[in-house]
This record gives sequence, C-alpha cells and structure tokens, in this order.
Amino acid sequence: MKCVIFLCCMLAFPFSYNAGSHTLWMFATYIKGETPFPEFSIVTMLDDIQLGYYDSNEKKILYRGLEMGPKRSFEAADMDYFRHYFVEYMHGRMKNRATYLSNYFNHTNDVYVFQRAAGCELLENDQPGGLASNDAYNGEIVEKEYYDVTHDTLHTDKRWPEMVNEVWSHKYPLRYGYIYHPNCIALLRKHLEKETNRVLKKVKPRVRLIQKALVDSGGAQLTCLATGFYPRHINLTLLRDGQPVSDHLMTGGEALPNGDETYQMRKRLDVSAEELHQHQYTCTVIHLSLDNKLDIGLDHNFASGPGSIVFPVVVVVVVVVVMVMVAGFSYIVRGIMLKKRHADRSSQTSLKRCDSASPDLQNQTEDIPLQEPPKDPTN
Repeated sequence: MKCVIFLCCMLAFPFSYNAGSHTLWMFATYIKGETPFPEFSIVTMLDDIQLGYYDSNEKKILYRGLEMGPKRSFEAADMDYFRHYFVEYMHGRMKNRATYLSNYFNHTNDVYVFQRAAGCELLENDQPGGLASNDAYNGEIVEKEYYDVTHDTLHTDKRWPEMVNEVWSHKYPLRYGYIYHPNCIALLRKHLEKETNRVLKKVKPRVRLIQKALVDSGGAQLTCLATGFYPRHINLTLLRDGQPVSDHLMTGGEALPNGDETYQMRKRLDVSAEELHQHQYTCTVIHLSLDNKLDIGLDHNFASGPGSIVFPVVVVVVVVVVMVMVAGFSYIVRGIMLKKRHADRSSQTSLKRCDSASPDLQNQTEDIPLQEPPKDPTN
C-alpha cells in the first residue's frame, strides 16, 4: 500500500513558474522495506529537463543529455558537491527522519517512504531568487523550508511543531546563506549556459480537435489535443460558439511528457447529439512558439468514433502502397518493353547478316560438281 503512495505522490515544486526565470531542483526518495526500487535515488532537473540521476543500487552519478548521448558522467567540478551534499548528507538526513517518523507512527514493519523536493531559482534579470525545500512522509507534507535571499532569513513550517530534537532541529542555519544557496545558484548558471539550446528551444504544437461517438448516450466526446510542444506551459482551451468552456466541465488538462523533451496536453468534453448540432466547437491554443493563437475546428473528413485517429493514417498508408505498386508495375512494364526492343533489334541484325551471306552460299553450291549414282554390280 505504501508503494502505491510512493508511486502516486510527487511533491509539488516550491516555486511558481515565472516567464524568463529558471530553476535547478531535485527529487530525492528514501524507501525502507522490500520493494523493487532502490533504497535511495535522486533526480536533478534544470527547469523541466532531466540533468542527472543517482541511485543506491548503481552507486553512479549519471548525466543525461540528448545532445551528448543518453548517459555520461558528471564533470569533476560538479561531482564532489553532488556526492557530498546530494548523496552523503541528504541520504543520511532523510534516512534519520524517515526512521524517526516510522517509530513515531509504529511503521517499523511496513514499507515507508520519505521524499524531498528542493532547489533554487534564478530570476529573469539574472538575479538569485530563493531556495526552497519540501519534505513528505508517505505522501504527506511534514515540513517546508524557504530561504529568503533578500532578507537572509530562513522560514520553516512544520506539520508537528512539537518535534524539536536532534533529527528535526536546524543547528546550522547559516549553511543556507553561505553554502547551499550560493552553490545551487552557481550550478544553475553553469548548466543553464551549457544547456541553452535545450532549455530555450521553442517547438510548435500539433493541434487537433477529435470527435468520438458515444454509443450509450448517442452523443459525442470532443478531445482538444496538443502534442509535440516545448516549453510545457501552454494555454489549451475548448470553445463553444467562441466562448471558453468551463474547466470543471472537462477532464484532463495536465501537461504530460512525450519522452523526447516535448509535451502533450488534452482536454475532453462530453456533449449530447443536440449540443453537437446546435453549437460550433473549436480548439484554441496559445504557446510561446506561436506568433498568434491557433484555432482548430472539427475535421468532418475524418470518421467519428474510436477509429477517428486511425482512419486518416490508414488512408495515407493505402495511398502510399498504391503509389509504390503503380511505380513498381510501371518499372516492370518499362523493363519488358526495353527487352523486347533489344530483342527486335537483335533479330533484325541477324536477318540482315543472313541475307548478305546467302549469295555466297548459293555460288558455293553451284560450283560443286554433281556425282553420278553408283552402278549396280549385277548389271
């Protein structure tokens, strides 16, 4: 049961998104108990692009970058800080806190999970922002921390304020201002410069409005789909007669990764047959890669129902196959015609040679003397 909590729970990142700002952050997870997952793992992110990964089974710090191959080691300058703070210090601190809470709640014989999301922000004007950290135990937030760089103060919000002991006390608050925050900002600037092409790229979304028949109700489900876009922040809205449909009437709306550093988002709305005929529905998209908003209406050339997406793909495949067959047939016919022409030319050449050679053969035949038949010895 606790594994399900671990898989479903993801800590929300402490910073809200601001256009032009950038963040360096990490997710750390400590698991105690029999599971197929490593006891301790860390994922580091630059904005929403994965940079590094570590787990206690492999015991290797890996750098991930599409432009440089799927895996390569961190640079030596980053390795010491990553190993000291992220691996050694954080692993030990999270283990101590998880053990304390498991004893407090008598979870010593269960599987339990302790998670941390932490990082720093670089503002649009290249000025350092804050540093924040959220801790969660089995999916519940137990502590929030925020370092205010402007006033050089550390703010802490605990779920159980009475927990003041060796595990939960902050013995070295100056570390935030003199070690954690400046090191995080330095790494953020370094990786932002190195990964500029990946972080600042803009990829336009592919947008469709799909209609799927609902057999039970006789109505239809309209799906506004945008995929293949970057960055992930997008304004995707379904319009009815030019007016936005309320979000609480639709399902979906989460930006999901495609696996190639682009994202997809879809919103669905169920409508009756009467609504479908009485109103006009369009899908509108606003994205940083687009100069103007994009409005997409229903494409009635595609069949509705479960095969609405497959049908155009099948048509394209059939057309391509037919074109290949026609091209192949034309190639074969052309080859046969060329062979026939070559054979005709060869036969004509042979006839000419035979005609030119026949008089000589005739003269040679006329020069041969005729022999008399042998006489019968009985006569």
